[in-house]
Amino acid sequence: MSATNVSNPSSASKPVAPGGEAIWDIDTAHSAAHFKVRHLMVSYVRGTLGPVSGTVTLDEKDLTRSRVDVRIDARAIETRDAKRDEHLRSADFLDVANHPTVTFVSRQVRKENDGSLQVAGDLTIRSTTKPVTLTVEALEAPVADPWGNTKRGVNARTTINRKDWGLEWNVGLEAGGVLVGEQVAIEIEVELARRKA
Repeated sequence: MSATNVSNPSSASKPVAPGGEAIWDIDTAHSAAHFKVRHLMVSYVRGTLGPVSGTVTLDEKDLTRSRVDVRIDARAIETRDAKRDEHLRSADFLDVANHPTVTFVSRQVRKENDGSLQVAGDLTIRSTTKPVTLTVEALEAPVADPWGNTKRGVNARTTINRKDWGLEWNVGLEAGGVLVGEQVAIEIEVELARRKA
């Protein structure tokens, strides 16, 4: 970060008292969408979908009134294997040439007794939209960074069946089973920056 962006930096983040409803922008540089899926029925392939952007509107007084709008650039999917990544971008899977973005838009937020949230909404992959529910860990208090921004972290997870979104490619194994599992575990870790008035 250049010196022009620094304004009286402190040595550590400071807690910030929560307010009412506010818009928080996803800090793409400090956010990621991870996934894992079974490979050969014996291990997992793990990867990252791509840059995460969007907004979260938090109502601190009533979290059930909060809203989420997330976009993920699927063109940048990465599993540490160039040939596999190219295949995942192809029409066999994400077809990023025609459907470059994965989106999630919330419809309902429910607060659990342990402070976690159940965020139900619409997940769109390859122009197919299906309902999913994200389990969001209990929100921690926001903090002030050294440059005058208010930040907070949010972690969410869910599991989907990729075939529900038309990602059906597979190869059968001689010993039984398939090359790629159908269940995909997704974990989204985001850093939010409160939008300034």
